[in-house]
Amino acid sequence: MRVLGIETTCDETAAAIVGVGEDGRGAILANEVLSQIAEHAAYGGVVPEIAARAHVEALDRLIDRALKDAGLTFAGLDGIAAAAGPGLIGGVLVGLTTAKALALVTRKPLLAVNHLEGHALTARLTDGIGFPYLLLLASGGHTQLVAVRGVGDYVRLGGTIDDAIGEAFDKVAKLLGLAYPGGPEVEREAARGNPERFSLPRPMLGRPEPNFSLSGLKTALRLEAERIAPLSGTDVADLCASFQAAVVDVVVDRTRVALRTANEAVGRPTALVAAGGVAANQTLRRALKRLAAEAGLRLIAPPLALCGDNGAMIAWAGLERLRLGLVDDITVQARARWPLGSDAETVSAPAHS
Repeated sequence: MRVLGIETTCDETAAAIVGVGEDGRGAILANEVLSQIAEHAAYGGVVPEIAARAHVEALDRLIDRALKDAGLTFAGLDGIAAAAGPGLIGGVLVGLTTAKALALVTRKPLLAVNHLEGHALTARLTDGIGFPYLLLLASGGHTQLVAVRGVGDYVRLGGTIDDAIGEAFDKVAKLLGLAYPGGPEVEREAARGNPERFSLPRPMLGRPEPNFSLSGLKTALRLEAERIAPLSGTDVADLCASFQAAVVDVVVDRTRVALRTANEAVGRPTALVAAGGVAANQTLRRALKRLAAEAGLRLIAPPLALCGDNGAMIAWAGLERLRLGLVDDITVQARARWPLGSDAETVSAPAHS
C-alpha cells in the first residue's frame, strides 16, 4: 500500500510517498520539502499571500520529484492524501485542490487529513508504537497535550490559552533582533548563555489542569531586555538561555500533569511522544526524556526532518485512514481551523484493561 501526501498549510511546500510492508511497518519512499524561509524572512513572519503563490509554483514539480524518487507512477499509488487544515486557508486550498484533481483523474481514494493528526501519528510511522500514547504537540501555531487512543480518536487534555510555544520563541527572537525563523536562533543563542542570570516566571506551574500560558513569560523577558538596553551579545545569549529554561520547566511540569490525567482518562500510555517543530529543540528533548524515564516510559520524538511540516506525515496519516476505510469525497472542504479531538471532560474514558 502506497499513498502520496501533500502538505501546504503554512510555509513549506511538501510532497511525499509512504508505503507499508507486509509486516505493517511504514516506510518513507520519498519526501520532498521546499522551504519558503527566504521568501518570508524580510517580513519577520509568514505572509499568507506569498505562501499560497509559492505553493502553486512549486507543488506540481515536487509531486513529480517524489514519484521519481519512489520509482512510481500514479498507477502505483493506492491513495492521494492532502492536509485539509488547519492552516493558512490559501495554502490549504492549493494542496487540497491539487489532491482532488489527482484523485479524480487517477480514480484513487481521496484522503483529507487534519495536519495535526499528521503530527500525532508520525510516531507510528517511525517507531510503530501502539495506542494509547500521550502526545505533546508543540509548533509555531499549536501547543496541545493529547491522549491518542486511535486513528481519529483523540482526547485533548490541555493546551495553550494564549501563545503557542513556537510562536513565543519566534516573538522573543524578533524582540531580540534575531533572524527568522526564531526558534532555532533562540536555541543557538541559549547554548552559549547563562540560564540563571534572569529570573523569569514559570506560568501555570503546579496548576491541576495541563494548560499553558506563555504571554506573561514573553512580557517578562521584554521588560528585562528594556531594563538593560542596549543589549550586548552576552545579554542576548543570557536572555535566550533564561527564556528557554523557563519554557522547558513549564513544559515538563505541564506534561507531568498530563501523564497523570492520561492515566485516568485512557489508561497507561505506551509512550510519551513529542511532535511538531518545537520537538526539534534538543534541550527540551533531553528534559522530556528524563520525564518519560521517571514515568517508566519511552520518549519518542521524530527525526528532525519529520518535526517540521512535511508530506510524509500527511501520507502516513492518509495511509492509516485508508486502511480503516476512512476516505473522503470530492466535496470535502478546506478548513482554516480544525481542532484535534475532543476535550477530556466531554469524553467518557474507556474501561481499563
